[in-house]
Amino acid sequence: QVHLVESGGGLVQAGGSLTVSCAASGRSLNKYSMGWFRQAPGKEREFVAAISWSGGTTSYADSVKGRFTISREHAKNTLYLQMNSLIPGVTAVYYCADGGMVGAGRRFEWESYAYWGQGTQVTVSS
Repeated sequence: QVHLVESGGGLVQAGGSLTVSCAASGRSLNKYSMGWFRQAPGKEREFVAAISWSGGTTSYADSVKGRFTISREHAKNTLYLQMNSLIPGVTAVYYCADGGMVGAGRRFEWESYAYWGQGTQVTVSS
């Protein structure tokens, strides 16, 4: 069974940076697409970024393009999301998810992901 654990969330001032991580156990993620989603209070879960199994293809929500970077480290079976130039509007719980063999066209849909972590809180203060 796949077990995903996010870490690295916290409180950061606007304009600052933060990197959240997602460590996987139970199976190697090296052949699967992965994604990051977030959910703010009172809002639906939304797509943030996704990466192909090789790391060669990435996709981002328009709101984070140029500020967030998704990456993965196969040797550590870990997924990362580096977030720069943070604004209060990105405050949310951030979730990593295992998308299996999902194609690029569906990586932005949360329904495409079978396994989820418990989430890590990211709070940006103004």
